[in-house]
Parts: sequence; C-alpha cells; structure tokens
Amino acid sequence: MTPVINPQQLIDAAKDARTYAYAPYSRFLVGAVVLTRDGQLFKGCNIENAAYPSTNCAERVAMQSAWAVGARDIVALAVVADTPGPVSPCGGCRQVMAELAKDAVVFLANMHGQWVETSVAQLLPGAFDPRDLPPA
Repeated sequence: MTPVINPQQLIDAAKDARTYAYAPYSRFLVGAVVLTRDGQLFKGCNIENAAYPSTNCAERVAMQSAWAVGARDIVALAVVADTPGPVSPCGGCRQVMAELAKDAVVFLANMHGQWVETSVAQLLPGAFDPRDLPPA
C-alpha cells in the first residue's frame, strides 16, 4: 500500500537533514529525504570534500541510504536548499533518480516556503538507463 504523500512533511524532513550538511567549501547546504512505499523516510545531506569529485549530493545520499538497507521502492523524494526559487537537482542526481527512483514524485523546495512538484521523467527526459547498455 502506498503511503499518503504529504509534501510539507517531506520538505520539513529535508530541512532537518540539511542541518547535518558538511559544506565548508561552497557553504551551500542541501537536505533531501526519500519516502518508500512502506512509509520509511531516509534522509540525506550534501557532504563535501576538498577533492571536489568526492563530494556527495544530498539526493544521492538519501536514495543510496534507502537502497543500502534494502528499501528499494522509493515513491517520493524532497530536496531543499537556500535558493531564490525551488532548488534544482544536478545532472548526476537526476541520473541516479532515473535509476533508483524512476517513478517517484519529486518535490523541489527552498528555505522560504516555495516548492514545486515534478517527476523524474520531467527532470530528465530521455534518461540513459540499463536498456541502453549492451546485453551481458
């Protein structure tokens, strides 16, 4: 059974996750949360590294935290940052969403109460996926 998706509850949980961000270089704090079909919430925050390619985005941390414990059925994802409008996920996060949370409802928000609802397909139309790989 799919849980009722409460956008404000998810955005508030993402704001809480944001408080744990480690962003000493960019000072751009991001929080995210995923909701699984069985009602579990998994939080994520961005974790930077002086070697920038080693940085982890909040969205990926949240999705991978769910997957790491076997929670595979992500039905919603919220991400929040202190931006003028609702935050937009980076291309890498969009690609991971297309793989791990393809059918999830996505809420993009900022710290000023603005948010929009979208989908992974709208964020990354024509996503590269496993069907694009040669057979094993």
